[in-house]
Amino acid sequence: MDNKLTSKRCVPCEGGVPPLTDADIETYMREIRGWELIRTEPKQIRKKFSFKNFKEAMQFINKVAELAESEGHHPDIHIFYNRVVLELWTHAVGGLSENDFIMAAKIDMA
Repeated sequence: MDNKLTSKRCVPCEGGVPPLTDADIETYMREIRGWELIRTEPKQIRKKFSFKNFKEAMQFINKVAELAESEGHHPDIHIFYNRVVLELWTHAVGGLSENDFIMAAKIDMA
């Protein structure tokens, strides 16, 4: 799915800015599909992926790793044989930032 988020780049975040508001989060959630909002503090977004086997899961993880390095924004990655769970949140702001939604949109295109 191509949207305006995929045309943006993640920007370095050193903190000192508040996380996104609930209203902003709801707006961004409409732009990504299949991601769930984790409302515990800090708020995060999570998506589960399934693959045919471990090798395909690792190929996907390698694509995500390259993308994360190029954007300078890295998801938490959990691998369970042929299942992958990705979680995004911005540690420096203690919650969600636009970077998380940019990465989610770009991951969906990987």
